[in-house]
Formats: sequence, structure tokens, C-alpha cells
Amino acid sequence: MTAGGAYAARRLEGGTRLHLQHGPIDLIIGADGYHADGRNLAFAAAERHFDGLLAALVQELPLLRAAMTPDLPDPEGTVARRMYAAARPYGSAVFLTAMAAVAGAVADEILSAMTQAAPLRRAYVNNGGDIALHLDPDARFVSAMRGLDGRDLGRIVVNGGDGIGGIATSGKGGRSLSLGIADSVTVLARTAAAADVAATLVANAVDLPGHPAVRRSPASALQPDSDLGELAVVTAVGPLSLPEAATALAAGAARAQSYLRAGRIAGTALFLQGQSLMVGDQFGALAQLQEVTDAAS
Repeated sequence: MTAGGAYAARRLEGGTRLHLQHGPIDLIIGADGYHADGRNLAFAAAERHFDGLLAALVQELPLLRAAMTPDLPDPEGTVARRMYAAARPYGSAVFLTAMAAVAGAVADEILSAMTQAAPLRRAYVNNGGDIALHLDPDARFVSAMRGLDGRDLGRIVVNGGDGIGGIATSGKGGRSLSLGIADSVTVLARTAAAADVAATLVANAVDLPGHPAVRRSPASALQPDSDLGELAVVTAVGPLSLPEAATALAAGAARAQSYLRAGRIAGTALFLQGQSLMVGDQFGALAQLQEVTDAAS
């Protein structure tokens, strides 16, 4: 991750959405204000806050890439502090760095700047599929989920008042390396940073250690600057039997259940080779995963 060059900003769809990009950060932003200038004020705030954000993160990269331990010092930047706040609850029980929360924390930070700039009915910041949400009680947000082959897996519908401020997806189809074999794991939580960390850890737990169909490689061999170092990440997964896929999903679901009981997430959807598992009654009640036919009706 480097901060070279200037950021790019442009309006999309007649000015109703904003695209901000700098290095690996790629944001699609939407906002519905209560006043005529609400959206413009929110977008202007997002752009101001985005300027310099990546450079601040790069300055603290060595700390952010370090494994979370009780004696790790706190970072200084606002986004970095969001990353730490999301990662700290998991302690050192599993290998984790603050980088697991970076995409969600960036989205949360930009959304916060927008909501402080103008009263908004609905707003979102989508950072490569990790989404920070602001919804007033009468507002709704709908997001599609797609498989590795582009197949539509359904819709996530979040209603205002549900207490969900973040949606994040992890797995071998994502932008980051994964220790697990899940096609995708989508998590709902109070913030995008919290959802980001949980999605990473649940996706890592969807696994079949030692299975001959799973190929792995040291993370550093694929990305020399990866925070995962020499840990073996999944590079390919061959066909699995239905019982094998079910076993791997159950391992991830068990971890998700523990996070649900601890109040860290609101729900999880796990996918692997055509099979899926949903964790938590809250997922169905608060953000319904609908079949495509139902979503279209």
C-alpha cells in the first residue's frame, strides 16, 4: 500500500453518486438529504476527508500490520483507531492484524464526515464491497450478493432502525488473501469495520485442514508486503463432496455463532460451492436474505 499520486473524484449517474479513488481505496458513495443541498454538502465533506486519508494510513503501516497483542501501542490516525477498535475485542485468540478492518474503517470514516456535514435520510459508502450505512427509521438499503461465477445469490435488505451500520464480505473471491476456503462470507454488524474483521475471521474458519483438494501458499510469496507473512493462504480449491463442504461451512458457522452470542455481529451468510449456511435469527429478522425470485416480486 502506497500513497503515491493524487486522488481521483467524479460524479456518477447525473451527480447522484460520487466515486473516490486513491491507490487501493475505491469508494462508491450515495446520499439522500432532507434539503436540496444535502447531497452536495455530504459529497463535498467526503471528498475533503478523503484527501490525505491514504497517506495517514501509510505512515502507520508497520503498526497496523503487526499481530494484535495486549501490549501493542495505539495508533494516532482516526481511521487507524477505528481499525484497532474493531480488532481489539478478538484479542490474541486468533491471528489478526488491524488490517483486517481497513476497508470497513475507511468506509466508516467517510460516512461519519458526511453525516456531520448535513442531515441525511440515507447514505452509504461502498469500499470494494465493504459498506458503511446510515439509515433513518424510514429508509432502506438493498445490496446484491454474487457468487464467484457471477451468479446472483440473493439480496440483503437492511431497514432503518435495525441497528446495522455495516456490511462486509470476505473469502477467496475477495480482494484480500484468505486462510479459509469459503467462496464468500457476508457479515452484518453495527459498523463496517466490525463487520470487516468478523467476515475475515469467519471466512478463515471455513476450512478443511490438510484436504488434498485445497492448495495453499505462503502469503508473502503472493504479496511480499502482506500482513499475513508466512501464513499459508488458500490459492485454489478443487471440487468437494457435499459432506465435505458442509463440514467446512459448519466450522465457519460455529465461529460466527460465538461472535453472535458476544454481540459483535448481527448475522452471517456463508457460501461454499453451491451450499450455504445462515447464522442467527437476527439475520432473517433484520436484514433478510431473500431468494432472487422473492426480491424481484
